[in-house]
Amino acid sequence: MSLLAITLWLLFFFSSSVVHSGAQGSSRGSLGDGICATSVVVHGYKCQELQVTTADGYILSVQRIPEGRNGNGNNNNNKQPVIIQHGILVDGMTWLLNGPEQNLPLILADNGFDVWISNTRGTRFSRRHISLDPSTPAYWNWSWEELGRYDLRAVVEYVSNQTGQKIHYIGHSQGTLIALTSFSEGKLVNKLKSAALLSPVAYLSHMTSELLNVADRLFLDQLIKTLGIAEFSTRGIPFQSFLNQLCAQPGVDCSDLFTAITGNNCCLNSSAVSLFLKNEPQSTSTKNLIHFAQIVRSGVVAKFNYGRGDQNIRIYGKASPPIYNLSNIPHDLPLFLSYGGRDALSDVLDVQTLLDSLKFHDVDKLSVQFIKDYAHVDFIMGVNAKDIVYNAVISFFNRFN
Repeated sequence: MSLLAITLWLLFFFSSSVVHSGAQGSSRGSLGDGICATSVVVHGYKCQELQVTTADGYILSVQRIPEGRNGNGNNNNNKQPVIIQHGILVDGMTWLLNGPEQNLPLILADNGFDVWISNTRGTRFSRRHISLDPSTPAYWNWSWEELGRYDLRAVVEYVSNQTGQKIHYIGHSQGTLIALTSFSEGKLVNKLKSAALLSPVAYLSHMTSELLNVADRLFLDQLIKTLGIAEFSTRGIPFQSFLNQLCAQPGVDCSDLFTAITGNNCCLNSSAVSLFLKNEPQSTSTKNLIHFAQIVRSGVVAKFNYGRGDQNIRIYGKASPPIYNLSNIPHDLPLFLSYGGRDALSDVLDVQTLLDSLKFHDVDKLSVQFIKDYAHVDFIMGVNAKDIVYNAVISFFNRFN
């Protein structure tokens, strides 16, 4: 999605909340009210709050749910570890907003998996660094490229070392992009058993929302870059008047922004949506959003384009950034892809482009699920996601245990 598209998503949730940018308050960031305490232990599950440090110094929050509510099998060494990675502008809490019978981490735990929830840098519980402070621009000098190179690698290696086993991986939205690009370079593949990609995001040229299409043409990413804003947070920028002007554009319907931006989600629980509004969105870097905008405008998945040939040459040895060749993903890596017919961000045509990159994948190692009525958020909060998506993911994993 483009930077402005993401901006508008944030506007929907926090358009009335504008405060000075900087460190987030304790109500959103203290470890005392962390994910384990608020969303796992309260349902009768064991949960550990852990920290993983990346090679570039970011300290990530990770939650481990080692067993199901009934303790199904106390020997964790025999359980299959699975890492769950959230998308952009949210954190690991989003997987847990429905009740235990409907949310993915607890369903996996009850089915005998050793569950690890990852939280990317910059989100409320992953705002620490060995030397950098989140109030400084240097802390925010990263995009999804670094999330794959450092965050994903650190968590996978940590879980691998702790369990001594190969790992199943589940990503949603941005969590699929960082996995696909890493796999295409042969990274982490030897530590994984399989990967499930929900609402896969790689190519972004066919977003269906007129709201997002109009937004993309306004190049807000360049404006924010010019203003020197490194941390992208609704708490720092007064967007409401701009949103009002955008919604007045011909063909733009802002009567339901949630649907206009993510697609017509079929199956959301109103109480889970209320919890979502209380907990999200999370901060990300402006550089990350610019990198997403580059995908939209270029039509390719490439490393970050610094916009100057000399700077690209210094970093990459060439004037343009290298393109990720997703067809290089090892053909024998088991992949499960699930996408929806109403998803305004992971559009059907863009997913078809991704699938075309996988056309030489081993037939018995690639499973593709299309859900006609699903949009972007249904995959993480749909009340029927267990029956439609999660059970299919578990069956796929069990084929390779």
